[in-house]
Amino acid sequence: MRKLNPGDLAPKSGNYAVCDARGHRMATVKVQKGDHLPPTQSSEYYYEYEE
Repeated sequence: MRKLNPGDLAPKSGNYAVCDARGHRMATVKVQKGDHLPPTQSSEYYYEYEE
C-alpha cells in the first residue's frame, strides 16, 4: 500500500488508517478526495487508504 503523509492530498474519498512507524493501525479518519490529510500526533505516523 502507498504511504501518505499528513498534509498530502487524498487521492480518493474514503477511510484512511493512521499507522505508526511499525505499521500498526492507530486510528481511522474519513477524508474526501482532494482534501488534505490531517496532522498526526507524531511525525513518524503516516496514512494508508483502507480498501
